[in-house]
Amino acid sequence: MRFLVYDRLLGFGDDYWIEDDHGSKVFLVDGKALRLRDTWELKDTQGRVLVDIHQKMLALRDTMVLQRGGEPLATIRRKRLSLLRNHYRVSLADGSELDVSGKILDREFAVEYDGELLAVISRRWLTVRDTYGVEVVHEDADPALLIAVAVCVIHLAEKERQG
Repeated sequence: MRFLVYDRLLGFGDDYWIEDDHGSKVFLVDGKALRLRDTWELKDTQGRVLVDIHQKMLALRDTMVLQRGGEPLATIRRKRLSLLRNHYRVSLADGSELDVSGKILDREFAVEYDGELLAVISRRWLTVRDTYGVEVVHEDADPALLIAVAVCVIHLAEKERQG
């Protein structure tokens, strides 16, 4: 499954569609303006919220939190003690972890679980400017979760770069 995500997605207060590789709208990202923290909702085409995305307040390191149905889903932060600057850890509510590494700012990275590839985020196979793709390569993976992880990791890397 491939999805197209427009880089302007990181704007606040605006809504953006994520399309599949056939150009059909699949997910709506609803950016929430006028909030104290960075906040989005990832919705399906019927407007149901699939994942709430927000920045964790009062954290020592920049942290993004994902929720589903009001329940914790995942916490995302840059991996400590990593030689790679572009290495993030996704701690899932069930205690398992996803590993995100690669060239985050270049939109060339991967999401893995226990050494198994779940998704590849890339601009390489796209001709549309300011767009990156999320290719979900594992059939049991949750596309909404993986797209939310990609959005959060890029957001955290951009914030860190801006200092």
